[in-house]
Amino acid sequence: MRPVIDVDWVEIPAGVLHRGTPIEEIDEVVARHDDLGLPLSYFLKEVPRHTVEVPAFAISRTPVTRAQWNVIAAAAGLPLAPSDGPDLPVDGVAWDDAQAFCATLRDVTGLPVHLPSETQWERAARGDETREYPWGDEWDPHAGNTAAHGVGAPLPVGSLPGGASPFGVLDLAGNVDEWTRDLFAPYPGAPSGVPDDEPWANDRHVTRGGRFTQDRDLARCARRHSLYDDQTGAGVRLVLDADA
Repeated sequence: MRPVIDVDWVEIPAGVLHRGTPIEEIDEVVARHDDLGLPLSYFLKEVPRHTVEVPAFAISRTPVTRAQWNVIAAAAGLPLAPSDGPDLPVDGVAWDDAQAFCATLRDVTGLPVHLPSETQWERAARGDETREYPWGDEWDPHAGNTAAHGVGAPLPVGSLPGGASPFGVLDLAGNVDEWTRDLFAPYPGAPSGVPDDEPWANDRHVTRGGRFTQDRDLARCARRHSLYDDQTGAGVRLVLDADA
């Protein structure tokens, strides 16, 4: 029998994404996070803002769970997630393994399954607006499973519906960091202080959303970063994109 998983796809219509942050707003963004002691360089990577036309695509409503991962991973010869907590998001997945997971799903289903691009991820989070967080402009420590939520552990996917994006996509802020398919590179027109590459990162593919151990800055729709510190992998969200 061919391995099958049930994915709840959310249709994202073609539209405009106001990607990133305007340079004239960046000092104010840094000031709002002054209590976290974060340098300007963390935020400059999301400068400048561009208006991007994004074709329609579909995205999984939640990240891939441990149970979903294990069904496909067993067939693909990939490392298995812990068997407890089947509804918890899979985490610590290497980027190459996430790619192999998508490739196996393509083979099994015939669907164009991929990791999201940065632009697709941010479009799913922001919709047509310039909102700061997937749920709106005001910080809510209980809309996403970040360190401020206080749980200190991953939650089953979809546990915080108050954090839904304009399209109803869940868990885009906190719980587990999520892979995109893009290597880090400065946005066109970025300030001179933004590096061309991040060779110090554990993996230079961009992750989005932050995880349950991290602070509110990573819950922002515009925040982009590579994999640092002791993280050896991230979580997995899927898109259907015939042009990838």
